[in-house]
Amino acid sequence: MPDFNDEGAKMLKPNKQIYTAEEYFDMEKLSEYKSEYFYGEIFAMAGGTPNHNRITINLAGTLNAAFKDKFCEAFASDLRVQVEKGRHYTYPDVVVVCGELEFAEKRKDTIINPVIIMEVLSDSTKDYDRGTKFTVYRNIKTLQDYILIDQDIVHIEYFSKKEDGTWRLQEYFNMEEVLTLESIQVKISIKEIYNRVSLIPKLHLLRA
Repeated sequence: MPDFNDEGAKMLKPNKQIYTAEEYFDMEKLSEYKSEYFYGEIFAMAGGTPNHNRITINLAGTLNAAFKDKFCEAFASDLRVQVEKGRHYTYPDVVVVCGELEFAEKRKDTIINPVIIMEVLSDSTKDYDRGTKFTVYRNIKTLQDYILIDQDIVHIEYFSKKEDGTWRLQEYFNMEEVLTLESIQVKISIKEIYNRVSLIPKLHLLRA
C-alpha cells in the first residue's frame, strides 16, 4: 500500500518545464531579460544591485585599459558562455578572452574559449557560484582563472589553474592588496575593484 504522504507530495510537486537548447536560444531572442540554461531548465537572471554593477564595470574597465598592448578583451555580463554543448549556458559577470573569439557551433552570441571568468556574489547565488558553477566551469578547457568578488565586504577569492590541473585558492581582504591574474600577467588593485562600492562598515572592519 503506498504511503499517502509520499504520494501527496508527488501530486503537489509541479512538473518541471523542459526545453531543448534550441528552444532556449529562440526564447532568448525575444526575451527582455537574460536567462541561463541548465540541462533543459531555464533560469531567469535577477537584476543586479548598484554594488554589483559598480564592481562589474570596474573590473571590465580596468582590464580593458590594461589590455592596450595585449590581444585580450574583457566583456561584462552580456556575453554568453557555452559550458557544455547543448546542456549548459551561462552569462558570467565578466569574461576575459585572449586571441580570437571562438563561437559555439552555428552561433555568433555564445563563446567557448574564456580564459578568465569572474562572478560578483549575491546572497541568492553565492553557494551556486562557489559550488556547482565552479565545478562545471572547470570542465572548460581554456579556463585558467576563476574569481569571486563579494559585493558587501572586501573579500575576493581567486582560483588559478596550475600546470598539473589542480586549482589554487588565494584570498584578499584588504584594500591595499593587489590581485595578480597569473594567466595574463595583469595586476589589479583591490581598491580599483571596489571603487565607489558601498561596503558594510562593521563587516569591512572585521575582514581588514
